[in-house]
Amino acid sequence: MDAQLLAFVAVAAGMVALPGADFTVVVRNALASRRDGLATAVGVAGGLVVHTALAVAGLAAVLVTMPVLFRTVQLLGGAYVLYLGLSGLYAMRRGAGPAAAGGTVEENAAGGSAGPGRALRQGFLTNALNPKAPVLFLSLLPQFVPDGRPPLPRTLLLASVVVLLALVWFPAVALLVDRLGRWLRRPRAARAIEGGSGTALTALGLVLVTGPLLH
Repeated sequence: MDAQLLAFVAVAAGMVALPGADFTVVVRNALASRRDGLATAVGVAGGLVVHTALAVAGLAAVLVTMPVLFRTVQLLGGAYVLYLGLSGLYAMRRGAGPAAAGGTVEENAAGGSAGPGRALRQGFLTNALNPKAPVLFLSLLPQFVPDGRPPLPRTLLLASVVVLLALVWFPAVALLVDRLGRWLRRPRAARAIEGGSGTALTALGLVLVTGPLLH
């Protein structure tokens, strides 16, 4: 393994592990159930496949150079993250009082299970609609293509590394949350996590919706 590839693995690992909307959605769904958490993690990796494929194909460059299209993706991504955040805050409020009857205390506090299919879709859309990802991959991948080498095989390898890291990191997060679920699903802790994740996602969504156009 060459030094550039090792350096890229380190950079990509930090990028994947950096807490953000993906991490928050995985944690929140893993609190509902292990299956939901793992499905969300796989969905996030699926979103990364889309971004890395776009970068490899050069389509990300088109997105970045077309401000209207980029802003449209930015608004769609921000609106979806905002929706997830507000849904989390609503779930926290619903689980905080007597009106939450109809499930176990832990399920009400954690917002209930989304189901694997819905969780998979949430993970995928949260990542795929992230407008910063095309810029990141477009600027990052070429830095690790050695001079004189064909760019396509190398960028395919780098893209595969990113997806593989996501397939290791996010399921690990989901399993850890599930492992600690006995404590994390206690009503007070679950409401705090639901409220914290809802607030974080709402804030991220507002930044994407109201933030300036990225270049």
